[in-house]
Amino acid sequence: MLALLMSDGLVKAYEASLPHYEQVRDAAVAQTTRLLGTTGLNIHHVTGRVKRPASLADKLRRKPGRYQTLADVTDLVAVRVITYFESDVAVVSRLIEDTFEVDWEHSIDKSKMHDPDRFGYMGVHYVVCPRPDAPEFSAFPGTPFEIQIRSILQHAWAEIEHDLGYKNREAVPREVRRRFYRLAGLLEMADEEFMALHRLSGDYAATLPERVRENPDSVFIDAQSMTHLLELPPVHELDEAVAAALNVPLLRGWPDPERPQRLASLLHYVGVHSVGALLGEARRQGPEIVRFAASLLPRLPRTWTPAGGARPGTSVVHYALLRACSNPSLEPRQILTMLDMSGVPSLPQLEQTVREAYAETMGSPRAG
Repeated sequence: MLALLMSDGLVKAYEASLPHYEQVRDAAVAQTTRLLGTTGLNIHHVTGRVKRPASLADKLRRKPGRYQTLADVTDLVAVRVITYFESDVAVVSRLIEDTFEVDWEHSIDKSKMHDPDRFGYMGVHYVVCPRPDAPEFSAFPGTPFEIQIRSILQHAWAEIEHDLGYKNREAVPREVRRRFYRLAGLLEMADEEFMALHRLSGDYAATLPERVRENPDSVFIDAQSMTHLLELPPVHELDEAVAAALNVPLLRGWPDPERPQRLASLLHYVGVHSVGALLGEARRQGPEIVRFAASLLPRLPRTWTPAGGARPGTSVVHYALLRACSNPSLEPRQILTMLDMSGVPSLPQLEQTVREAYAETMGSPRAG
């Protein structure tokens, strides 16, 4: 009876102090977000929550007499950090340990607390106290809170597990327990594969300049290689020549992250799949590309003049249109659709204009 009265008193005290804990939550999220910004990691998201009074009451009922004051409840405020990769969980963990005063008695690495055939797929939970010099906590000195760190797949597991109500091994019916083990293993393998892909992507980007230089025929046209090529001759030189022919600047830092992938798709459509093939075609057809662009773009001012200049990769676009016009098995309309130019003007009008510019270009004498 005494424990029940004490629990009711703690819940009422907590309800009265909720505005304070909400401020602590906001400060905790702000400090954690600021710290993560110094790491250069690509974090999926950072969120915070304050424990609901009903959840606190349930916790006190399940563990009568364990909590004498609200200060004894270490998870009234929690911050959740969701990373894309499991390897980043360890990086964030080291940052937390270096930055905060960690209450090791109440902090657990749930990924290491089970047997090899463990039930579940979990992350790391810290109970921390901000150091006195933390600017976000100048008004809340010494206030502890919890930080949960999970990969996005660990988070998916935890959310589904919670929704199913299976919080531990004993909660799971025996006939479905084996499937839970298998699923946890699959998620761990998926996390490892995503990390391997991330490393491979980094290795690919690091070796790309050398491979383009030494053996361009072996390099596939994709978003990364296209991004690299936009800064190199002959693509960059042809872009500058198009801009000069139009008497406009070649735009730098054009804010379209999808453009390299769009250019790669155009090249694939017209049958150019390697960097070596593109470089060869750009050198061989450079004069025609520039003349074609100089003929076509003034006919379609609404498609490019609002940008204030020629976009990076304009020579690639016009090479693809040239190739589509010259090859009966290809359609300029498909190129225009991939560029998302429909409606400025209508697609049939656009295609007709492209073919007129092509006829003019190929009918004019070659540049010396």
